[in-house]
Amino acid sequence: MTAPAILAPPIASGANAGTLQERFSAGQTFSDFLSHAVANAELWRAVYAHARVDDAALARAASLGGPWHLLVLVEDWCGDGVNTIPVLGRLAEHAPNIDLRILGRDANLDLMDAHLTNKSRSIPVVMILDPTYRERAWWGPRPAELQAWIMGPGRTMTKEDRYREVRRWYARDHGATTVNEVLSLIAAAPEGTGAPVTIARAQDGTAGGPSAGPGQA
Repeated sequence: MTAPAILAPPIASGANAGTLQERFSAGQTFSDFLSHAVANAELWRAVYAHARVDDAALARAASLGGPWHLLVLVEDWCGDGVNTIPVLGRLAEHAPNIDLRILGRDANLDLMDAHLTNKSRSIPVVMILDPTYRERAWWGPRPAELQAWIMGPGRTMTKEDRYREVRRWYARDHGATTVNEVLSLIAAAPEGTGAPVTIARAQDGTAGGPSAGPGQA
């Protein structure tokens, strides 16, 4: 699964910094989200229990200044979210310059509709906010390599076979690509610069596939 560069338009959010700060403050910590999950609750806990961020990624995060705020749109039924957001929760736990809050997609459709993927309300969405809570970039709904495969060779497979491969990909990757892509977006959007960066992200019309946990195939 090799991924070509996939460029998205600049950020189209209409929310101002004050509004985003208010939304961030109202969001759940990952721990709170985990304790309230209903759909896939055991899977969320299992993926989180296995989630790790290596020392190299933590050192890279520490070099990026900040603080940086990750504002996530997701729902507990989202299979891509359950495979990516727990490792970002671990990143926020261990990187002192990064914190994370979670909002439900369906209760925040104004934010969701400012972060569409091919006109679809695909999740998860991870908004990267600078120290003043200005949005600098966003990521989602899947790691670029996986998304490129889904939109390419994966299209020739049945839905069942395609998502079996998706589960295998997530099980092999252990969230490392998600962390790398999010840190790369932060690095490309240093605090104090003017225009938002152009984002390399997945282009897709889906809202997350079937759930998958560590070691599942």
